[in-house]
This record gives sequence, C-alpha cells and structure tokens, in this order.
Amino acid sequence: MADNYDDYSREELLRELRLRDRRPRFGLVWERKEIEHEKAVNDDFVALDFDPVLSCGEGPYRNLIIEGDNFDALRYLRMTHAGKIKCIYIDPPYNTGNRDFIYNDHFVDKEDAYRHSKWLEFMYRRLQLARDLLAEDGVIFVSIDDNEGFHLGLLMQQVFSLQNFIGCFIWRKVDSPNDNKGALTPDHEFIICYAFNKDSVNFSQMSAPDIVDAYGRIDENNRRYRDRLLKKNGKNSLRRDRPTMFFPIIDPDGNEVFPIHDNGEEARWAMGKDGIEKHRAAKTLIWKERKKMGRDIWEPYTREFAPETPTRPYPTIWSDLPTMRQAKAMLRDIFDTSDLFNTPKPIELIQRILQIIGDPSALVLDFFAGSGTTAHAVQKLNAEDGGNRRFILVSSTEATDGEPDKNLCREVCAERVRRVMQGYTNKKGEAVAGLGGGFAYLRSHRHPVEMVFNSIRHEAIWTALCLIHTETLSPYLADALIQHLDLANSALLYLPKLNEAVLAALNTVMADAPTAIIYTWQPGLLRQHFEDGRLSFLPIPQFLVDRFGNGGQR
Repeated sequence: MADNYDDYSREELLRELRLRDRRPRFGLVWERKEIEHEKAVNDDFVALDFDPVLSCGEGPYRNLIIEGDNFDALRYLRMTHAGKIKCIYIDPPYNTGNRDFIYNDHFVDKEDAYRHSKWLEFMYRRLQLARDLLAEDGVIFVSIDDNEGFHLGLLMQQVFSLQNFIGCFIWRKVDSPNDNKGALTPDHEFIICYAFNKDSVNFSQMSAPDIVDAYGRIDENNRRYRDRLLKKNGKNSLRRDRPTMFFPIIDPDGNEVFPIHDNGEEARWAMGKDGIEKHRAAKTLIWKERKKMGRDIWEPYTREFAPETPTRPYPTIWSDLPTMRQAKAMLRDIFDTSDLFNTPKPIELIQRILQIIGDPSALVLDFFAGSGTTAHAVQKLNAEDGGNRRFILVSSTEATDGEPDKNLCREVCAERVRRVMQGYTNKKGEAVAGLGGGFAYLRSHRHPVEMVFNSIRHEAIWTALCLIHTETLSPYLADALIQHLDLANSALLYLPKLNEAVLAALNTVMADAPTAIIYTWQPGLLRQHFEDGRLSFLPIPQFLVDRFGNGGQR
C-alpha cells in the first residue's frame, strides 16, 4: 500500500526525499519537461471520414487505410478496437538525423540537443496507445536500427513490462557490398517483440522437413524411426545430478539394469519412471544386446517415430529472407517508376512475422504504414494459405512546407495496396494477377469536444458505430431513414433524425429483429414512443464522446 504522505511531518518528508534521491534507479529517463509536447497531443475528439473514391472494392470493408496523424488514429482505434488487435508491426522513423523524423512539423536533425528525447516522447505516446489495442494474446513487433535500438528496448520494457518480452530478432537487410565510408557496414536491423500478456501467447513453429532425415530406419509399417539410448550421456548425466533417475529396469532376462557409464561411474536415465512406463506400454522401450566391459548385456533404448509434420522453433537471426534491395525492386515493378520509398521492407519479412503468430484470422495493425508492405504481406499470405487475416494501415501524407501537396498515404500506400488487390502491369509489360480483397479509405479529423454536437457528420458517426460493433465498415446510405446492420443476435440501428416516417420505418425493422441497439440524438423522446424491453437507446454523439474519453472497452 502506498504511503499517505499527508500524515508526514516536514522532517519525515525531507527524510523520505533524501532516501529516494540516494536510491539507485534503473530504467529510461528523457527530458519530457524540457521539450515542447507534440501538437497532436490534445483532448480533441477524432472522427474518420470515409472516401468511397479512394476506397477499393465494395462494402462491407474488412480492411482499413487511415490517412492522418497516427496519434489521432490510435486514439480513434482505442475507441473502436481496444483489446482486439492480434498483431502490430511498425517500422517507425529511426531518428538518423537525415530528415527522417518530423516533430511538430519540423525535421529533427543531428544537432538537435533534444533529438533523442523528442523521439522517445514521440514513440512513448504511441506505444502506450498501441498497448491498449492489443488482444490478451496480442504481440507487437517494432523494426529499428542502432540509432535508437537500445533506447527502444528500454522504452518498450517500460510500456509493456519486462515479463512480456518475447525476443529480439535480427534481419540482414543488405546482400550486396556496402559503400559505407566507415569502418563497419550496417548490414542488419533489429525487430523487438513484446506481448500484451506473454503467458497467453502461443507461437507457431516453422516447417522443418529435414528433421525427418534424422530418423534413418523404417519399420514394418513403413514408419521412419530412430532409437535413442535411455541412459543419459554428456552434461548432467551422473547419478548425483539427478538421484531420482537412478533406479533399476528389468531386462528381457528378468535382471535389474542400472544406468552405468562405460568407465564404471553411476549415471542416470534420461527420463523418470513414469516416462519409461509409457514407453513400455507403447512397446517403444527397445532392448538391444551389447558387449560392455567384457560381457554381454541388455541396453535399453526408446524408439521415436518421425513426426508427420516436422517443425522447429523459428530462429532469431533472419539471414534467409530477401533484403531491402529486393523490396525496392518490387516497388519499382509495381509502380513502373524509380524509388518511391527509401527504406521499404520485403513482404517476406512481414509474412515471417505473421507465420510466427500462426493465427490465420489475425487482425493486423501497422500505424507507420509507409509503402503498404504490411497489407501486401497479409493479402499474399491469405492467398497462399487460405487465411482470413485483416489489416488496418495508418499513414500520414508527409506533406511539408516545401511539398504541401505530397500525400504518401494516397499516392503510394493505398495505391500499392489497390494494385496488389486488383492486379497491375509490371515494368516488363506483363499482367500481374490481383490477390483480391478491398479496403475502406478514411481520413482522420479532429473536433474540439465542445463542438462535436455541431460539427460531426452522420457518416462519421455511422463509421464509428460499425467499427465498434463489427470491426468492419458498411458505408452510410444517405437516402435511408435508418442506418441498419444485422448483428449476431441483434440489430444495430442509427437514427440521424426523428420524425413520423422514421418511427414507422423503425416499427417495420423491429418486426423482424429479436433485439436492437438504437443510437439516436433524441433517446428520451424515442423512449416515449417505444416501451419495449428488446430495445436499448443510446445517445449520440454523447456515447462516442464518452467512449473516446475513457479509451474504449477491453
């Protein structure tokens, strides 16, 4: 229980402060008070506006691309998707000082005295929101290089806690000679992984068909197998290492056999009595005659059959994947133009992450979406293994004073995903078939909370309600009196206005719905017309404002 400092005298408080100042600290500290907070940090309500022209395919949309500041987008997603994201992958700015990181509309250069503190504050705000989005078994992977890699590790430990650390992967990003003028060439990047709750995570293993080669024999049923000596060899193989595993086993002649090394030392078995009994019952305890210390003896073995689907854990060093060079070549092939993005990741890198997660229905978020690699990887893996994964991408325009019309989200990220889904013609003039799928294109907008009642559009309200209840977006129907969506055991209804025609339409809808959640600007008035226990009336926009303010619901 925390101390109640209100009860302390002045002398007692001074003593506590002196003790605290002398106490050694471990962790990450940055100059939060000395730097100007981000302009994105505010109390405004965030809404999303749906753009049907820039969207791909037809609704309901299972995938989303959001244009805007990712801090705003994350606050919005916390309202709609808290506790629902299985995997987050991000490739944030690496803070190299070479015009790669913008803080409050200005690039942070190498000479900025608060360069690292600004980056840490920038990332801390976003990682805190990202944590709220993760499912109980959700995980986050963050790409980084040496510029901020060690700071990021401590920052993620602070946000997700040390006990939820999964691992640090190393990806070899180059496969050709590097003309770097320094003594060393930066050939690798890190990918740091944390879980929301490590105990709930269950990763898949990689296919390893070569494992079968270790099972060099075939039995009468055409099964590959190998026999392993039951006596433990090597490290910790003596009786004193595991005294409970030194006991006799009865051989085929009825004699007791103990584990003894060739030099006469008392050894131990590789498993306990229960394990041996299971092998005996399965007839996989195998006795072989051997000559040992000048006499014939029986030696026990356990028979192991080759797995039908051989797998092994994924390694933490990824030197077998394509590099940045291949990723750039793919972008050039898709757009038939020179490099549009300086540091794209290969789709195989993101596919590796999705394969480790092992969930074919995972909802995947990338809020530094860049060139759209994550969506490409999701769609390609779905096409390969029949999965049902979905994605949410967030990308800024990256417009600056020098390039006010630049829109990376629209022109590169969304356009790439659209071409991948619908098909395109590559540099060679060849038609590349589309992978299928679609996405809703959305733009984030801020509304001062006190102005939400006057400024928010009906379309934006319906978008939020759809995402809260279904995680998919059904476009707003401007001509409809009631916006209607069927849920599993209920109906979702939004009433933009209330009049006699709407009341009549509501009666018709309720004739077929067992229950309904009804969002309306006039819940009190509506209750006067309907005294029906099947109906729940919720106020708009107050419901959204309240949910946005408390961070959604896990």
